[in-house]
Amino acid sequence: MPTYAPGIALVEGSGAIVWDAEGNEYLDFVSGIAVTNIGHCHPKMVRAVQDQVEKLVHVSNLYYNEKQPQLAKALAEHSGLPVAKCFFCNSGAEANEGLIKLARLWGSEEGKYEIITMRQSFHGRTLATLTATGQEKIQMGFGPLPEGFAYANFNDLQSVEDAITSKTAAVLVEALQGEGGVIPADPEFLPGLRKLCDAKGILLLCDEVQCGMG
Repeated sequence: MPTYAPGIALVEGSGAIVWDAEGNEYLDFVSGIAVTNIGHCHPKMVRAVQDQVEKLVHVSNLYYNEKQPQLAKALAEHSGLPVAKCFFCNSGAEANEGLIKLARLWGSEEGKYEIITMRQSFHGRTLATLTATGQEKIQMGFGPLPEGFAYANFNDLQSVEDAITSKTAAVLVEALQGEGGVIPADPEFLPGLRKLCDAKGILLLCDEVQCGMG
């Protein structure tokens, strides 16, 4: 399906340089949409992948494996949270689906299910996450969209507060709006959201995929 129309076929890469099938060289500013943040084919990464596939390629989440607890422990220790748990996903959209489901599960006993997101945000292309995405151009053609989402203006605490109702379970926000134009949160916005959510008794959900911490 022509979901994307890249125009070139990349076949090889090293560091920040990639080559296409015709041998043309490019400087890669895309980095796999912020995924290959240590560059292409870093020797340590190549060795780590080779070592792992020589031992074990994949196990489902029906079983424990050696590496997941080690990674979870490292992430928890670096999170700065007094209590932290990890849920591993395949994509940013899946991670945000998990956030939305957890927020609704948390609020279900009190009838809270609405999620407030920011206009010009981007949270994924599944049906729920494109609804959470505050951009009509992303949502166009996929209606009727799931209910339970409201939108506020990024970097505008009053706009967020005005969107809160008795049905609000959480506020979902990016620290950096990538799709919205590479717009960082103002220094006072995220701390202000934390205080607002605490005061209203709702959850604050942070989508940190674009800023490199997702």
